[in-house]
Amino acid sequence: MSAPSADSARSALEALRQEISKAVVGQDAAVTGLVVALLCRGHVLLEGVPGVAKTLLVRTLATALELGTKRVQFTPDLMPSDVTGSLVYDSRTAEFSFQPGPVFTNLLLADEINRTPPKTQAALLEALEEHQVSVDGTPRALPEPFLVAATQNPVEYEGTYPLPEAQLDRFLLKLNIPLPSRDTEIDVLTRHAAGFNPRDLPGMGIRAVAGPAEIEAARDAVAQTSVSSEVTSYIVDICRATRESPSLSLGVSPRGATALLSTARAWAWLTGRDYVIPDDVKAFAPPTLRHRVQLRPEAAMEGVTADSVLNSILAHTQVPR
Repeated sequence: MSAPSADSARSALEALRQEISKAVVGQDAAVTGLVVALLCRGHVLLEGVPGVAKTLLVRTLATALELGTKRVQFTPDLMPSDVTGSLVYDSRTAEFSFQPGPVFTNLLLADEINRTPPKTQAALLEALEEHQVSVDGTPRALPEPFLVAATQNPVEYEGTYPLPEAQLDRFLLKLNIPLPSRDTEIDVLTRHAAGFNPRDLPGMGIRAVAGPAEIEAARDAVAQTSVSSEVTSYIVDICRATRESPSLSLGVSPRGATALLSTARAWAWLTGRDYVIPDDVKAFAPPTLRHRVQLRPEAAMEGVTADSVLNSILAHTQVPR
């Protein structure tokens, strides 16, 4: 079977939103962010209060893309080997064999990642960056495509371990999952009253509309999306402005600037263009950069947020014509 064309791959990924909307209502921005992360070979941090369908969103995405998915509930007693896998002694052969952990999947849902100690959090670093894990000194490649969707609860910090900046920087995007609007919440309850079962997605009509072949074709097309020197300079100016902001104690690193370039290219291609415009950069600057900056304590006490600082920077940075 021949590889799908760029246009057919784009059409298949556009159909994702409609397919996922059969199970998840009102989260188009999060769906788009997850697709962009897949195209950029990146990972996503999902932040939202419990009960806003973060887990359902990832499970539905995996079903609609015909990808394998596993879920790990991060707890204070979780060990690194519980994520990566371990060597198990086989008494019949008198040899050790590798037992893969849940990280060996396409979409890994790392639920409440900030509830586990730094040692276990760090077990994911190699997987996030290198798409492999090392057990007993042997590197083992993870399947492709591979995406980690890590969730954290923004309102309950007791007994949690905040992610260090170095680890936050490994996530391509931080997506805020908001509470639904009144009309959306009525729609959710109406579906449940009609018999919607979130544990039986195929039974609810969720089918695969794309797969690994379409994702690979889309990645190749995104890599061909052109970026002018003016847009590149615009991205650099935005990131440098974060390092000079009086409200921030930590600005965006060059890795963050590279991430913004990647997400802007993916979004440009998804919207039907083979070149990046400043609006693409503006659209993905907040989710790409919000977790890569750190507020000064006095600014946080005054109610300043990372998003408000970024929006101010975007408003004051000269846009190329």
